[in-house]
Amino acid sequence: MDSCDVFRSYADPSKHWLGPTMHLELMRQKEISFPEVAVPDSVTSARIWHCRYKSLIPLSQMVNLRELVIASYPDSTLELLAGLVKLERLEIVHLPKIRSLSPLSALRKLKQLSLSTLPSWDSSGKVTVVESLQPVAELPELEELSLFGVLPESKSIEHLLLSKTLRRVRVSKYPPSEQQKVLEKYGA
Repeated sequence: MDSCDVFRSYADPSKHWLGPTMHLELMRQKEISFPEVAVPDSVTSARIWHCRYKSLIPLSQMVNLRELVIASYPDSTLELLAGLVKLERLEIVHLPKIRSLSPLSALRKLKQLSLSTLPSWDSSGKVTVVESLQPVAELPELEELSLFGVLPESKSIEHLLLSKTLRRVRVSKYPPSEQQKVLEKYGA
């Protein structure tokens, strides 16, 4: 674990049944392989920020993750996240190879989801196009959703309007008519 910038253990008094929990933080690592984590199921939060890993598959062993933040997602599918069923908050910045959000439908406890392109893509107009927003719209506990530069092929938010749990939605790079629908349903 020497390659980790921060790896700390802390006792969370509200989660005694879990025992000691850990936060994993990896920042701008140059290695191409994800570092070995001795007790992956003790990790409850992680931040993987602009590392050069070829894959994040080892994250799938961190089955007790509740919060995960990733910048620069290298894999071509979100399937490795599907087993992280305790996730409540997921943020991914820069997921250029992703086309399907379907694996996220397994994250039934997810309350907050943020998917975005790099800020540098804003001025160039680049976006990440996904097949559909339906897997996200059907998440039973999702309350907050941010989609910045991530939009479906249809460029429509219609699936999101059918969600019974969403309370706050923020989008960018959508057609003005779709952004207006978001404002009307969810406010500013």
